Amino acid sequence: MTANVAVIYYSATGTVHALAQAVAEGAASTGAQVRLRRVAELAPETAIDQNPQWREHADATAGIAQATVEDLAWADAFAFGTPTRFGAAAAQLKQFIDQAGGLWQEGGLADKPVTAFTSAYNRHGGSEATILSLGNVFYHWGALIVPPGFTDPAVYAAGGNPYGASAVTGPTGDDLKAAVLDAARYQGRRLAQITMRLLTGSHAAGAAGLETSLQTA
Repeated sequence: MTANVAVIYYSATGTVHALAQAVAEGAASTGAQVRLRRVAELAPETAIDQNPQWREHADATAGIAQATVEDLAWADAFAFGTPTRFGAAAAQLKQFIDQAGGLWQEGGLADKPVTAFTSAYNRHGGSEATILSLGNVFYHWGALIVPPGFTDPAVYAAGGNPYGASAVTGPTGDDLKAAVLDAARYQGRRLAQITMRLLTGSHAAGAAGLETSLQTA
């Protein structure tokens, strides 16, 4: 049994985009069906133009499909990525999440595995706080949080963040070392594998229930 995994992210200058691609690769390596989606940009063009890296990345990724609530309905599991903004998710990702109220009310977000990843300029710039703040959303959804934990050497090699893959982009950071991308791939792979196990268990439980009903009919 395969799984549908939606990797939904916001990236201004490309770091979180690279992490999102790695998470998607990891999930796809298990045979999962993956949708890589960027959320809509809210900043005005004048602000983007003031930062050459921001403008370059915006133009380079314009062809990537924008995330919609339908992607959440389609998915069996989610991976959310965002740069840290004062220890919380970027407004662009939060605005997308705020659109999911209707699907949440219908129960369409409950019981689905979810994980998160991020980047910050400094090593202590809020990466863990950002991922934990997204956890508040996932609790409300009734989703099943799947952190990487300390479950693979890739997590240690990337700096040891058990909450989720996180890149440091400042002068003393890792500038997306291969180890960080490996940790992101592992996180995507782990998310997909756990999702498949849950789906297989649900399918087996449903089949067992049907068999019992037939036997007692």
